[in-house]
Amino acid sequence: MKTLKQGCIAGLQTTWTLGKIIFPITLIITMLGYTPVLTWIAGLLAPLMGWIGLPGEAAIPLVLGNVLNLYAAIGAILSMDLAVKEVFILAVMLSFSHNLFIESAVAVKAGVRMSVVLAVRLGLAVLSAFLIHVFWKGGSEMASYGFVSHDSQSTISGWEGIIWEGISSAFFGVVQLAAVVIPIMIFIQMMKDLNWLQKFSTWMSPFTKMLGINKNTSTTLASGIFFGLAFGAGVMIQAIKDDNVKKKDVYLVLIFLVACHAVIEDTLIFIPLGIPVLPLLLIRFVTAVILTIIVAYVWKKVEKKKYIRKEATYDYS
Repeated sequence: MKTLKQGCIAGLQTTWTLGKIIFPITLIITMLGYTPVLTWIAGLLAPLMGWIGLPGEAAIPLVLGNVLNLYAAIGAILSMDLAVKEVFILAVMLSFSHNLFIESAVAVKAGVRMSVVLAVRLGLAVLSAFLIHVFWKGGSEMASYGFVSHDSQSTISGWEGIIWEGISSAFFGVVQLAAVVIPIMIFIQMMKDLNWLQKFSTWMSPFTKMLGINKNTSTTLASGIFFGLAFGAGVMIQAIKDDNVKKKDVYLVLIFLVACHAVIEDTLIFIPLGIPVLPLLLIRFVTAVILTIIVAYVWKKVEKKKYIRKEATYDYS
């Protein structure tokens, strides 16, 4: 009973911390979705699309995916006549960079600079699109779309309806967050009380060691990989309090999750677009691993240089 209570309290505290970020951003962005603002932004980006092998109108799903969510982006893609290569480029870009405001905000709350989050997400999206455009010579046939599990935005008229839609989306966004975060926190508390957390960390240690991070971040890493960046950041916020996670490990874990999170949902969601999803998953995972290892290596080198410089200037007399 004590475990359940402590887990619920931790879950509610995390939900409150993230909800204060998610609710207002979801409200604002949802309301903007019913104004010409997003279309105007897409128009500004259209001239840049050719550089990464996309037509001008492809800017619309990119904007929708980044300021709203993947479902809105996919709804826009399904209304366009695009080649398989073009759809795959969009899918890869959106898998790296989507729901930008909310997911970036919660990563910042966990202790990572906004500039780092945006540089990684947008940088990987643009770089991957350019590389696919340059090196993949196939995919010129027209995409054949499959089933769609989520409808695109509904038609709503009047400011009252738009405001209500924004409030509803924001409220249910927080409810969905709580529905995942609270059970995770209860489960983590159970693992702690039953001493399973140490075993889990040991089981994950080969992978965390390869990434150059401490094994006490394994729960955060697993939560983010399977449940998403927002949930992973929520677990990280709690872990920082409970496990004294170092700044380096916070950065490395969240850099990994920025590139590769919610691998099940964020991969299966692209099936209706009729593209190969396994390469999509592998691109995200391999990129996240390589990027995290590189950052860990550079960080270690910088720390070593600082230590040597400090030793050289220390007066032993």
